[in-house]
Amino acid sequence: MDLITMVGLGASVATGASLLPQLFKIIRDKQAESVSLWMLAVLFLGLAGWVWYGILKNDWIIIISNSFSMIVNLAIAVLSVRYKK
Repeated sequence: MDLITMVGLGASVATGASLLPQLFKIIRDKQAESVSLWMLAVLFLGLAGWVWYGILKNDWIIIISNSFSMIVNLAIAVLSVRYKK
């Protein structure tokens, strides 16, 4: 595995994992008052843009990592709507 691939994989794992603590907190506390749906919407659009870019470049690291982040982001958005008071 070359350095470029290792950097891409490392960045992908970090980016995908960055949303997991928020998701776990929402699930644990069943509360999402402090989560901004606007931030999630903008992030989702950015991630979708990265997936599209990855498709255009045929870069599976970009496609898979950003697709995973989109799924986590969507789960946070759904639970945020469900648990907002």
